[in-house]
Amino acid sequence: MADQSTSFSDGGALPRVVIVDDHRLFRSGVRGELGEAVDVVGEAGDVDSAVHVIGEKQPDLVLLDVHLPGGGGVEVLRRVLAQHPQIRFLALSVSDAAEDVIGVVRGGARGYVTKTISGRELADAIVRVADGDAVFSPRLAGFVLDAFSATDAPPVDPELDRLTQREREVLRHIARGYAYKEVAKELFISVKTVETHVSSVLRKLQLSNRHELSRWATARRLV
Repeated sequence: MADQSTSFSDGGALPRVVIVDDHRLFRSGVRGELGEAVDVVGEAGDVDSAVHVIGEKQPDLVLLDVHLPGGGGVEVLRRVLAQHPQIRFLALSVSDAAEDVIGVVRGGARGYVTKTISGRELADAIVRVADGDAVFSPRLAGFVLDAFSATDAPPVDPELDRLTQREREVLRHIARGYAYKEVAKELFISVKTVETHVSSVLRKLQLSNRHELSRWATARRLV
């Protein structure tokens, strides 16, 4: 790991980066987009392997997906920063939901960008966060300002963080009263896949039926 007095924006040393995302193809794509702008020293696809690789490689920055098998990005932050508080995290996710942004920022991430970002913009964000800046996609910065300026900001919801992004999408549609066939059509997946996701959501949240699921989602203003 580079000395914290090092400024990567000066064009000297490259920031050493670990990419954490549960899709191998996406990790490969990020590597290709970043090119030689950073030094990718490791990858991981779930919470446990991420904690192991980060501890072993001691990178300057971790590029972290929010939704991961094993507890999500917040769990990676909790476990790593307890042992290695000097490591910096930049969240990179398809989600632009306020609860996701606020959750990882409260967990210790210094930035959050969405997967619509270009390779050049991502490389710049990595360098800036590795140098100690905070970087957010424009519309997401407002979530952070609102959350940390409000005295009644909602706490991180560990139950919600157990759900994958797709499970959250299915949850929202079911809670709005969509039939399984309608959800399948909206999300371009099969009815059987919808049923599988609903079963998984009910199990993770320890709920019994769609009625309880709808009440749970409404109480958290997810509908």
